[in-house]
Parts: sequence; structure tokens; C-alpha cells
Amino acid sequence: MTAPLVLGPDAFDPTEVAAGAMEEASPYDVLHKALREYGDDLRIACSLGVEDMVVLHEAARAAKDLSRTPRVFLLDTGRLPQETYDLVDRARDKYGFALEVYAPDTVAVESLVRAKGANSFYESVENRLECCAIRKLGPLARALAGARAWVTGLRREQGPTRADVRVVERDVANGGLIKLNPLAHWSSERVWAFVREHHVPTHALHAQGYPSIGCAPCTRAVAEGQDPRAGRWWWEDPNHKECGLHARRRS
Repeated sequence: MTAPLVLGPDAFDPTEVAAGAMEEASPYDVLHKALREYGDDLRIACSLGVEDMVVLHEAARAAKDLSRTPRVFLLDTGRLPQETYDLVDRARDKYGFALEVYAPDTVAVESLVRAKGANSFYESVENRLECCAIRKLGPLARALAGARAWVTGLRREQGPTRADVRVVERDVANGGLIKLNPLAHWSSERVWAFVREHHVPTHALHAQGYPSIGCAPCTRAVAEGQDPRAGRWWWEDPNHKECGLHARRRS
């Protein structure tokens, strides 16, 4: 086993990161350091897509080495595919801990559906962002309450809105938390090679042409060679296809 990186007390200070100190660190090293430094104040986002499953696998390995239980969360929007829930059960069985599930406020969802219908997100970007805010951003705020840092599976290769993602960032949009993206510099080929080598469980929809998976009505399969996120909110301009979870504002 490779020894974890020794990076000093300010390992996740973006000033140091700007000089490239963490850009080539392995996901295991990043997660081991984060779990050791932040403990229960670290949150790991897991939407069950392949990148998040790789992060989960390495987080579970680092946590075991540190005798910790990582805090991993899922945002259950109420519109997820059944295959996502199936993988939640498989992940729990394999890694031995449950995901913390955060659902949207029931009154807010009822109000939205009553006023605009169940599928208002197809009508405009504004409506879609409103739905995402209720179903994702509200639960995210609760998931990150009390946290000092959080982890995602973002990669630069995933599209134009993520091209400048760094391994470590200061998340201004979420109160200045440290945001860790251990796979930022990984290619899709590297992700899938890792999955095969380490027998990481993956979402059933990946095998059906879904490289990126979110809510069922907002996700579809893509053609070979298409952008990996072409199947997310496919009716919108690719340059702003985000839900708000990963706003690119910086300090």
C-alpha cells in the first residue's frame, strides 16, 4: 500500500494548492489526509455515478486504515431512477456503512408542483433551476451543516462548466468550505480501468449508455462520441448545464 502524502497542517489551503501542490495526489492520498484532518467534519457526496463510486471505494479504504466511518451522503430528489436506489443497497452491503440520505422539503415540493406541475423544468432554464434549488440545494445545505470540507467526484473532462475544476478549491458558494475533487485530473478511461481492477460496483444505467446520471426525467442515454453530460438537461445550452450544486464562484 502506498503511504499517504505528508503535506503539513495547511494541506488544503487554496493558496498552496494554487502552486500545484495537490494536483497530482492520488484520490486515496487526498481522502486519507481529509479524513485524518477533518474527521466527522468531512462530508462525501455520492450520487452513485461511476466517479462517485470510485471516490466511495477509496474513501472506504482510507477510512478503514484510519479506523473511521466516513460520512457519505446522497441527495434523494424524489425523482431518482430505481437503479440508483438498487446501487445504494449494493454499496451499503459492500462497504459496510449506510449513506446519509437528504430529501427536499415536502411543503416546498408540493407548492412547486401545485403551482407549475410536475415537469415545469422542461419549460425554461429558470423553472429547471427552481426545481433543482428545491430538490438539491436545500438538501445539500443540510448535508453540509457543520462541515469544514466536502468531497465530490467532479472531473475536468466532464464538460465546459467543469473544465477548470481543481483537486482542492475554496467553495465560496457554500460558505467557504474546502472542496475536494480527488478525480479532477482523471480521464474517463482511467476511471473505468480503476473500476475493473478493483471490482467497484457501478450503476446499471451506465451499461445502457448513460455516462452521467441524475434525476430520471432530466437524464437520458447519449450516442457514442457525444459529450458525457449531453444526456443531462439535453434541451439546454451545454455551457450552463449545472444544477447549482457546483457553482464556479471563487474567493
